[in-house]
Amino acid sequence: MSGQPSKPSSRIAWIDVGRGVALVAMAVYHFAWDLEFFGYAPPGMTAVGGWKLFARCIASSFLLLVGVGLYLAHSGGIRWSSYWRRLAMIAASATAITLVTWFATPGNYIFFGILHQIAFASVAGLLFLRLPALVTLAVGVAVVLIGNFYATPLLDHPALAWIGLAQTRPRSSDFVPVFPWFGAVLIGMALAALATRAGLFERLRRTTPGAWSRPLAFIGRHSLAFYLIHQLVLISLVWLASQIVEPPPPDRRAAFIHACETTCLGERPQAFCTVYCACVADGMQSQDRLDEAFAPTQSQEFRDMLQENVLVCTQASETSTGGGQ
Repeated sequence: MSGQPSKPSSRIAWIDVGRGVALVAMAVYHFAWDLEFFGYAPPGMTAVGGWKLFARCIASSFLLLVGVGLYLAHSGGIRWSSYWRRLAMIAASATAITLVTWFATPGNYIFFGILHQIAFASVAGLLFLRLPALVTLAVGVAVVLIGNFYATPLLDHPALAWIGLAQTRPRSSDFVPVFPWFGAVLIGMALAALATRAGLFERLRRTTPGAWSRPLAFIGRHSLAFYLIHQLVLISLVWLASQIVEPPPPDRRAAFIHACETTCLGERPQAFCTVYCACVADGMQSQDRLDEAFAPTQSQEFRDMLQENVLVCTQASETSTGGGQ
């Protein structure tokens, strides 16, 4: 070996490893989601608590690395040939996921998931390549904060849901809107610019991780293929297991409460929704009518009973939570 540093365009193995770690973590989360979907795990398990935090950390780290990669690939001049090829692959994959989930789960399909976000960021991120790193960092932080602390009914129209600032959260099994998630990409771009200025990437290029990292680096180098394939493999394995060992009978009360809270949280705070949904579920269960809530159609008598239950529980929940606003 000559001992000369790698060319600036060469891959940095550590970044591939980091991307591989994020993808493996994503596969772990999706496997847990599959177990929940087939009834082996409690309903709503992956949407709350530690699992919800885990999912946010995975998405944040993956999108941050997208920003790092975008800066490293094009900060010295946009390589249009490779750029358009990569963008076309991502956009086509995002479209395919939308179509597949539309037919498979029409009430919960993916219309702006992580691949849609990456496609958007790949275009919008170009506007920040020549800006000072601190400006990009400030905009990224602002996008994150606005996305987490601001919403307006003016953007509640379904056609504007991808922006992420609607008061009513749309239903989707993978929703990664511009606000706040584009902020993670911008932060990644800013950190990459600062790291380049400090010479960090040049030092990383001169070192390579050990043999332990090779599977992770391989996954990181083929991140799109891994993303598209891993869930098909995992869900197929869980389906196969379900043909051998049937999952336990569904907990109708837990499933109802989860569905109720998912809808309620678009309009009311967590404290109110927790009390309200449990109240409605208990009311139906006390009358042995909970199974009817999952039937394809409900009788008028059931709807009247449910409406009466909703009114009672709304009043009780507002009283116990101080108004529920």
